[in-house]
Amino acid sequence: MKVSREQVAENRRTILDAASRLFRERGYESVSVAEIMQGAGLTHGGFYGYFASKDALIAGALADVLSKRPEPTGDLAEFAASYLSAAHRDNRAGGCPTAALAAETVRLDGEPRAEMTAGVRRQIARLSRIAPGETDVQKRQVAIGSWAAMVGAMILARVSDDPVLSEEILEQTQTWLAGDRKEQGGSIPGPVRPVRGDAAGRAGRSFQTPPGTVVERPARPPTRGKRPGRTRTH
Repeated sequence: MKVSREQVAENRRTILDAASRLFRERGYESVSVAEIMQGAGLTHGGFYGYFASKDALIAGALADVLSKRPEPTGDLAEFAASYLSAAHRDNRAGGCPTAALAAETVRLDGEPRAEMTAGVRRQIARLSRIAPGETDVQKRQVAIGSWAAMVGAMILARVSDDPVLSEEILEQTQTWLAGDRKEQGGSIPGPVRPVRGDAAGRAGRSFQTPPGTVVERPARPPTRGKRPGRTRTH
């Protein structure tokens, strides 16, 4: 029986939804095409009528789920509170695809990685619209730093088998993000200039220090010149 174009499109969406949830829950390698098709309520043999390969499915699933992210409402603090919640941590299958799949996607080439990169760009742009700051550059800086902290905290909270530590990671990251903005009085610090010295400087590297930190620099070597004459005694 011939399937209509509308049904083909609907089946494809169903496969993408099933793949997205299974990939986020268990990872790319641990999920087979047969399991995805079963989750979509379709036969395994029909898969290649929708996708040329599993990699094509991965790219399609990423593009689909990353494009469905809702526009954040409220301010960045409200977004962080929702993101850094125990409910989100415990819902891998329905949670953030970046936190769930970025570490695996970095090992892939081609379309999957390109789709993840596009999703990161879109999310930074979304968060920049609700981030504090006086200029677009400052807002983008806050959005990138905050988003990186949130995703990293979610990964660490999920990987920890200690529930107390997992909760602490979420709570302290949220507190740190809120406190960082409060301490700055709503303003965003500019880029920290690199401090070069001793081994780091000689190697051509630089490091940054938190505001208020006193950096001890090596004392200047004595200027080479004539030694002071000795006082003769008669």
